[in-house]
Amino acid sequence: MKNLLETFSGLLDPVMLGPMLFSWGGKLAAAILIVVAGRWVARTVMSWIKKAISKAKVDSTLVQFLSSIAYVALMVVVVISALGVLGVPTTPFLAVIGAAGLAVGLALRDSLANFAAGVMLVLFRPFKVGDFVDTAGISGSVESISIFNTVLKTPDNLVITVPNGLIYADTITNYSAEEKRRINLVIGISYNDDIGKAKALIQGVLMQENRLLEEPPAAVFLLELGESSVNFGVQPWVRTADYWSVRGDLLESIKSAIEQNGLSMPYPQRDLHVVDHIQTGT
Repeated sequence: MKNLLETFSGLLDPVMLGPMLFSWGGKLAAAILIVVAGRWVARTVMSWIKKAISKAKVDSTLVQFLSSIAYVALMVVVVISALGVLGVPTTPFLAVIGAAGLAVGLALRDSLANFAAGVMLVLFRPFKVGDFVDTAGISGSVESISIFNTVLKTPDNLVITVPNGLIYADTITNYSAEEKRRINLVIGISYNDDIGKAKALIQGVLMQENRLLEEPPAAVFLLELGESSVNFGVQPWVRTADYWSVRGDLLESIKSAIEQNGLSMPYPQRDLHVVDHIQTGT
């Protein structure tokens, strides 16, 4: 008890108390300065990140999310630095943060993969809302693009939510990326039909279709000599929005023109020859 009182009295000694308070006061002031300055730096960096990403025309949700992550990360560094100035051991804090980060990463690895894919989709923009795409085995119009998934609406009006990780890992075909598309048709006629007449009929149908583009010009050429028919390749260009309607109308018009002018569009067929072979023996 006596030793305890002597120790306490020694701490209250003005000769020892002054330097101690001065030392703690300086450390506390330095820690407060670090927090204040660090908070200002974190906010400034967050503002820079927002401006930089916004110039790239990135989704506003992603801008807010990334800037918030940057701010939190910087403030963690600031707080740990301030604790270090005060003499608090920071190694345990770093170990806890590292372990927590590892645990969260393992628990949310699929979500983090979808998030990373969402960031890449927003940054590189292989498609945008309203485009018709084929990806992850699904064809449909893009309804929305979020951080973790993308919503597609199929032609039969089904709404499908696809994880971004599946989309970014697969091939993406964007049918709406260009203003014009080429229609690829294969038109077959009989081997007994006149090739020149058939080609002229097809070209006549194309000339009557005013929705076709003049540039690039439409192409009609002999594609192949098939098993059951002589096949022409027909490749006109149209506006992307007119693709399906023009394609269907051309097929109908070409078939009608060929049949009305004495030609035919044969279906697949084979000639079967039966050989009567009789074996005789003794």
